[in-house]
Amino acid sequence: MKRNLLFLSLISLIGAARADVVYVSLEKDDAIAVLDGLSGELKRTVKLGKRPHGLALSPDYSRLYVANAGENAIGVLDAASLKPIGALPALKDPKVFALTPDGKRLFVSNDDEQKLAVIDIAQNSIVKQIPVAIEPEGVTASPDGRWIINTSESGNVAQWIDTQSLEIVDRTPADGRPRSSRFTDDGLQLWVSSETGGTVSVIDTASRSLVKKLEFKLPGVAPGLVKPVGIRIDKQRRYAYVALGRADRVAVVDAQKLEVLSYIEVGKRVWFLEFSPDQKRLYAVNGLSDDLSIIDLDQRRTVKTVAVGHAPWGIAVRPESMGQAKAE
Repeated sequence: MKRNLLFLSLISLIGAARADVVYVSLEKDDAIAVLDGLSGELKRTVKLGKRPHGLALSPDYSRLYVANAGENAIGVLDAASLKPIGALPALKDPKVFALTPDGKRLFVSNDDEQKLAVIDIAQNSIVKQIPVAIEPEGVTASPDGRWIINTSESGNVAQWIDTQSLEIVDRTPADGRPRSSRFTDDGLQLWVSSETGGTVSVIDTASRSLVKKLEFKLPGVAPGLVKPVGIRIDKQRRYAYVALGRADRVAVVDAQKLEVLSYIEVGKRVWFLEFSPDQKRLYAVNGLSDDLSIIDLDQRRTVKTVAVGHAPWGIAVRPESMGQAKAE
C-alpha cells in the first residue's frame, strides 16, 4: 500500500513539473487569454492595453512584456497576477520585439519609421533608434546575447545587429517578405521564414551565409497558401516546427538533415508557435479561427483545440512551478 502511494506521489510530482501556463494576446479583444497548457483549459481572460501583439517573459518568469500597438508602448505585467506594474516607451505601433537573454534590454521593430528601438528596461527609456531596411518585422536575440536579428519585409533581408555597438554589421538575403526568425539553441544556425516566398532559409551563424532553403509542398494545398511565419526548434536540434499560415499546417522538419518530414493540421492561419517547458507539446496560435491548437509532439498530431478569443496573435509560456496565475 505504501509503495503504491509513493508511486502515485511521484507521478503527481512529475505531472506538476510538466504543467505550464500559456499566455495568448488577443488583438481584437484588447486582452490576454490564460490557459493551463497541460489540460488545455482556458482559465481566464484579462483586459489590458489596446491591440496587444508580441509577448515575452523575463528570464526569471516574473514579468510578462506585451507590445500594445494601440498605445505605442510595451506593457509590463506581473506574470502571476497579470496586474500592470509599468510601461516602457516604444515607437509608433509596436508589434514585434525581442528581449535579450540577460533581461536588460528590449529591441522593438517599427515599420512606420523603419527603425529598431533599443529600450533599456532599468532606465525605462529608448537609448537608441537604429535605422533599418524597409518594413522591419521580426526581431530575435541569439542565445549568447551577441546578435539581434531584424527581418525586413520589403528589403527581403535578415539584418545582423551587434548588441555591443548597436550597429548593423551584416545583411543576409532572404526570400519574399521575411516575417520571423529563430536561432538554434546552440547558436550555430539562424532560421528565417519568408511569408510570400513560401520558404525558410537556414543560415550559418559564423559565416552568415545560406546553408539550405526549405520548401513546403502540401498535397491538395495551393502553393500560394503556404506562408511560413513562426519557427521553433527543439533544444537538441532534432526537429524544427514551422507555422505555415493559411495552409493551416505546421511543418515538421528534420533539423539535422534539413528535410521536411510531415505536416500537422491545425486551425486557420496558424501564426506563431511555442513549446511547453518540457518540449512535449507545441502550442499553435490560429489567427482566423480564434483558437489555439495543442500538439502532442510524440504523436505529431493536434490533440486539442481551444477557443481563446478574437484575433489571437502572440504567445508566451512559463512553467507552472514558477507560480500559478491567480484569478483576480
